Amino acid sequence: MKIIISPAKKIATDNFVKEGTSIPFLKETKYLVEELQTYSVDEIKSLIKLSDNLAQLNWQRFQDWNTNDVGQALLMFQGDVYQGLRAETFSKDDFDFAQENLRILSGFYGLLKPKDLIFPYRLEMGTKLKTSKGKNLYEFWGEKLYQSLKAELLEGEEIINLASQEYSKAIHLKKISNPIITPVFKDYKNGKLKVISFFAKKARGEMANFIITNKIKKVQELKAFTNLGYQFSQVTEEGELLFSR
Repeated sequence: MKIIISPAKKIATDNFVKEGTSIPFLKETKYLVEELQTYSVDEIKSLIKLSDNLAQLNWQRFQDWNTNDVGQALLMFQGDVYQGLRAETFSKDDFDFAQENLRILSGFYGLLKPKDLIFPYRLEMGTKLKTSKGKNLYEFWGEKLYQSLKAELLEGEEIINLASQEYSKAIHLKKISNPIITPVFKDYKNGKLKVISFFAKKARGEMANFIITNKIKKVQELKAFTNLGYQFSQVTEEGELLFSR
């Protein structure tokens, strides 16, 4: 089973370590760094749509990229998904299971394992950064992320898609013949079931936590998920696992 999740905009500034694994797309990330180092603060602000303070911070991060402190990817990201994932509570066995089965998509780093060492950054997959490969990061990465994930998959191994649409489309899941399971989390609001972004993000993290801490290997076992009060409802016509509360 392979689980894919999105990164987060918020990055930790106190989880730095020296031990971990190497990022797989170092050449590509270095290319992006060198490209972004030519941008001014105002250009970074416009490109990534940041406030003045965040533009200055991330401009400096790109300038200092190879001299910054590093941390393990799973502990560096701090957004809603990662609040639900709670990687800081993992045992060694949990982290080893995550290293084997969890993959984090990134516009800057490509495809990360939990223990991969990364520098702090801000660059969403949807950013329209022009490179020699095209007009945005989807064109820059092309089929590299798809090929990387495909090479890891065993025959018939399931992919649990907990990534946002912005990130999951970068990996061309429709080209992969392995079973793809997408859990969807909806809340009742005004008598109707709706995806509420904040809650859904945290629920995706909780689902990743549920899989990792219980060492789940069979899709059927996902239906037992009850974190945050969600209950399995049905398999939709699109083949999604719907959880509601």
